[in-house]
Amino acid sequence: MWSSLQYSGEAAGWSGSRPSVKLAIGFGISQSGRWLREFVYDGFNADESGRKVFDGVWADVAGAGRGSFNFRYAQPSRDGWPYINVFYPTDLFPFTDMVETDPVTGKSAGLLDRARAARVQPKIFFTNDSSEYWGRAASLIHITADGKHDAPISPDTRIYFMAGVQHFPRSLPFSKQGTQYTINVVDHRPVQRALLAALEAWIKDGVAPPPSVYPHIAAGQLTSLAGLKFPAIEGVTTPQHPRMARRLDFGPEFASHGVILQEPPKVTGAFPVMVPQVDPDGIDLGGVRLPEVSAPLATLTGWNLRAAQRGAPGEIAEFYGSTFPLAKTKEERSAVHDPRLSIAERYAGREEYLKHVNAAANELIRQRFVMPQDRDFVVERAARLWDALAK
Repeated sequence: MWSSLQYSGEAAGWSGSRPSVKLAIGFGISQSGRWLREFVYDGFNADESGRKVFDGVWADVAGAGRGSFNFRYAQPSRDGWPYINVFYPTDLFPFTDMVETDPVTGKSAGLLDRARAARVQPKIFFTNDSSEYWGRAASLIHITADGKHDAPISPDTRIYFMAGVQHFPRSLPFSKQGTQYTINVVDHRPVQRALLAALEAWIKDGVAPPPSVYPHIAAGQLTSLAGLKFPAIEGVTTPQHPRMARRLDFGPEFASHGVILQEPPKVTGAFPVMVPQVDPDGIDLGGVRLPEVSAPLATLTGWNLRAAQRGAPGEIAEFYGSTFPLAKTKEERSAVHDPRLSIAERYAGREEYLKHVNAAANELIRQRFVMPQDRDFVVERAARLWDALAK
């Protein structure tokens, strides 16, 4: 349909003179983002005449997944959480846009192989939040399949990581929804608006978007679970079972024809699991930080745990992050042996806090991760967080 609109209004069923669509962006969040990864991998960005369908593709919070969309017995809703839907064809090699080699099978492939061969490679944004590193194996889109090195990415691809953000935006007041911990309240929609403008400028005017921002192994910003240096906060347990991309054998015709002959699949291992390393406050390194993350009043994570009354309290609460407030004073934090500096030790008061917030907002605007017209919005949100936590 998009191709018809781009190249011929008549092909879309129009009569007379109608303006055609000149450029198109494919945008998908979560499941639809995984669908776009599958769409490009399967070679569907070329239409029946071999022309480019989407000039830009933006897969948001899709992690490393593609999905059960184009196989025999496909079930698109099977999205591969850490503890359910684990044996469906969701997280499949290859994960990176450039060619990578699986050290176990010796197979080499990349997400963009078919698009490149057909000369219909789109400009691509891959955006993920903290949640996708814990629940959607997101690190696999930019590390080698053995987990030892950072993988190269295409010049026509950008990867952006939103540090301290959960799967979807939230707002005050604080709440719990079947979770052990208070839910993360960061709203990253201003970054999404800025990135949409950047993607449009890239495909329309050739203006390069901001450089990729994501955690790198070489910079010490990615770690195995065993190497995570999360601060010892009273009453807080970090997840022990992040999502693994398992090696699943669906039979000899699956890779070549999408035909499942082995069901349930044979489990032959798993790809590496890596999550963002954190700073002394427990906030992810290597990502874009909104003002309430840059000038913290709380540790903000992309993970949470299930409430005990739901059962399985050691498992990740799907999609939710957490807010762990800082102590208000040094005396309060000393009483509970909290290693994080208190609010009073960081800021003399609300006015000084807002100076840090404004500086962070200005830097995001300079880097083109926030639009100037959204500046007041992000500052006001941070101010509301102060009123909720520091008064």
